[in-house]
Amino acid sequence: MHAGHLRLATELREALGLGTVVFLPAGQPWQRHAGPQASGAQRAEMLRLAVAGHPSFQVDAREVEREGPTYTADTLAEFRREQGADTPIVFLCGSDAVAHINTWARWESLLGLAHFAIAGRAGDDAAAIASRLPPLFRERLREPAEALAAPAGAVIALPMTPLAISSTDIRARVARGRSARWLAPDAVLDYIQRNTLYGAPA
Repeated sequence: MHAGHLRLATELREALGLGTVVFLPAGQPWQRHAGPQASGAQRAEMLRLAVAGHPSFQVDAREVEREGPTYTADTLAEFRREQGADTPIVFLCGSDAVAHINTWARWESLLGLAHFAIAGRAGDDAAAIASRLPPLFRERLREPAEALAAPAGAVIALPMTPLAISSTDIRARVARGRSARWLAPDAVLDYIQRNTLYGAPA
């Protein structure tokens, strides 16, 4: 969790007029064979530290607590059952990830469960985001107000403030003993140091 994630969540909430943004630390994504060097419980705790003091941000650790591989379709189906048939649900996803969404489990069912807000790379406009979408998602592009009139089924292109920050870079800095201050919340960086995560020196 770094400053770019928090800024993106803030811009998503404001652009769509959302009351709450829920962060979902990944459990065991079936397509990821080598995850970061932190346990699911540790990643969930870092998220909680990052969003502490932000009343509109919450952490939901259901994927971390679920046994076995985790699938977005299962998680969204659970949210849909909990929120009811008529509540709009928006799933935020990066444009690089959604470019390969046709490899996700039961991917064609996802738009029946939620809207998808697609965040572009730093500097992308809506057209650049749309260019990387698979045809099914490109056909469902809508403006936010139109999308949220329904509980699910639309795709929203979400340009964001350019912030060239990446988790990979932060982990590399930590491993080399270099400072990552201002790239992630201090509470998260302090937790990494205390728990010697990502190769941080003891």
